[in-house]
Parts: sequence; structure tokens; C-alpha cells
Amino acid sequence: MRGPIAAQAYTARKITALTANPGCARRAVLDAAGVDKNALAARVGFDARFGQSPFAISRGNAFEELVKADGYAAMFTLLRTELGVSVREAGVADLNTVGQDTDLKLRAAETRRLLGRVTEGSDERLILDHPVLTLQVAGQTAYLEPDAVTHRIGGRFYIVEIKSFAATDGQADPGKVAEAAKQAAVYVIALRQTLLAVGLDAQEAADAVTHEFLLICPKDFANQPYGRLVDLRQKLDAIEFQLGRLDRAEDLAAMLPGDASFDLSVRRDGRPARTGRELADALDDLTAAYSPSCLDFCELAQYCRDQATTACEPARRRGEAGSGVLPVPGPGRLPGAVGGWVDSARGASGGWADAAVWCPGLRQGAAGTGAGVCVISP
Repeated sequence: MRGPIAAQAYTARKITALTANPGCARRAVLDAAGVDKNALAARVGFDARFGQSPFAISRGNAFEELVKADGYAAMFTLLRTELGVSVREAGVADLNTVGQDTDLKLRAAETRRLLGRVTEGSDERLILDHPVLTLQVAGQTAYLEPDAVTHRIGGRFYIVEIKSFAATDGQADPGKVAEAAKQAAVYVIALRQTLLAVGLDAQEAADAVTHEFLLICPKDFANQPYGRLVDLRQKLDAIEFQLGRLDRAEDLAAMLPGDASFDLSVRRDGRPARTGRELADALDDLTAAYSPSCLDFCELAQYCRDQATTACEPARRRGEAGSGVLPVPGPGRLPGAVGGWVDSARGASGGWADAAVWCPGLRQGAAGTGAGVCVISP
């Protein structure tokens, strides 16, 4: 389906985006297939309008190196401050590579080996630097890399996330902290699943990983590391619930025609393996569930928004301003009848207002009782 292009790996950011809209088969299939959604959006004429700048990435990498310098000395200072840990040093297992090999499966196996050694009763103080944890997502195995996992503190592991956004006077941007917390919650769930794989039972795995994570960021726009523990219980409940609602990606992909492809490669003669029109046709064979919030996290949101505008044109004033999004009740997964509502209402001579009279779903939407979501069915 992806052609010869290398797969894009799952990340915590992708998983939080997927769980934010679990009814979107389009995103589920593309993420499972490892398709580069940025490149795909550009090829179908809708460049993604967000992403991290090279400057921000460089600044983040430099700050992470500072935190990890001298055997995580800065992090131990924060652990003493936040958790009262008296230990001043610990061993560090660098899992960025295993014998100079960066293969994710090999790194995941080494992570499991080290976790198994520690959980067998060893009091070894060992910090895991960029461990690779595994998580089942829509029937696929995701390989995820938190910045670090601490040694056991009070019998429990802590996820550590290092971010480059600043905390000014002890306060960081709430939106950025919330996004970091969502990603950390994914790592907590993945670490618990990984501990199951090394022999712990479900309760032991849950108890072995705390529901808080250590967020480290620069203080007052300087490079001085600053840290706070952030509670994840609400995020964990939400993400675990949404992960359980995801359909298996291969089942969703079964709706595609046999010749459907998202091959973004270029032939030797310089022509693309698939034209923009062919790629768009393949996209259109996957059901999407667009809502205005998609613009915040999905590379294909502009494409789906354009489709929603076309499908729901007369409903513009009742959905997102200027977008034509039809408000129907309930976020996430929606009844299959919604696609039927859209098709039926398109042909209603009196437009959406008359359609709402005889279609209960549209009537509720017209009353403004639900979130703005448009289901785009093949």
C-alpha cells in the first residue's frame, strides 16, 4: 500500500491524534501503513500548515543534551527537589543504539531485558535513556521512545519528558503542558504493556509505573533545567478508553479496492508512481470523520475540511464558521447512519432545514446540541 517508501513510525504524538478521533478510518489506516501524511497532503494539493521549525528542534536537542550531561546530573537535582530522592547518581543505559544498531525491534528487546532484570528484585539504580517501549494500536505494534525512564523510586518507575518550551515564573503554556501530558500518558501505558511482556501480571505492571511524569523544561527562557511532576490520571483514563475503541487497521483497510495505493515514490523517468488524482481517489475510499479540532493535529485536515465543505455546503452557518461542517451529536465514533443523513439531505429540495425535520440526527445537530463533525463516507 505504501510502495517502496520507508514506513513512518508511530509516535506518541500520532497516537494521541488517533485517539482524539477514533472514528476516523482514514487516519487509522494511513498511520498503520506508515504513510508520510505530510508528503501525501502536499501531493493532493493541501500542504500541512503546521510542524516544528528546524530552530525549535535544534533548541530542543541542545536542551536535552544539557539535561543528560554528566550522567543526568541535572535530572538528579530535580529528582531530589520533586521526589526527595537522596541518590546522587545512577547508571545510565543508552538505548539510542544497541551495538551501534538503531533497529527499533532490537532496541525494544534490549529495553525488555533491562526492565526484566530490574523488576526481578534487583535494587540496581539504572536510568533508561531513550528506551523503546511497545504498544498495541489498532492491531499494530507501535515502537515508542520516551526521553527517559527513571530507576525505581519507591518501587515505581517514572516517565521523564524533556521539552524546550519555557516555564516563566513557574508557569508553562497550559496547552503545551497538556500536549506533553497526553504523550507521557501514552508512554505510561506502553511501559505497563512492556512490563506485562517481561512477566509481570496486570496489577503488578500497573503498580510498577506511577501515574505522574516528570516534565523538564527551561526556566525563564534560560537553559537552566526546571521540573515538575504532572498528574496523568485523567489523561490515562481517556487514552486507554479511546485505544480500546480503535478498530483493527487491517479490517479498516479491507474497504479499499485491491489496486488502491498511497505510493509516494518517483519512477526513474521522474514521474510519480501515483498521480495526485490517484492518491486522492484512494483517500476518498477511506471513511473520514472530520471536525474542526482536526486542524490542530492532523496533516490531512485541510483536505478533509475541503471535502466536508463540499459534502455539507448548506450547513455552513451551523458548523464551523465557513467550513460547512455539519454538527451531529457526539465526538469520536459516529453511527453509520450519519453518512446516510448527509447523502439524503443533499437531495432534499428544501435544503438542510427541511431535511432536519424528518432526520432526527440532523434535527439534533440543527438544535446545536452536538459537536461539529462531518463523516465523509466513500
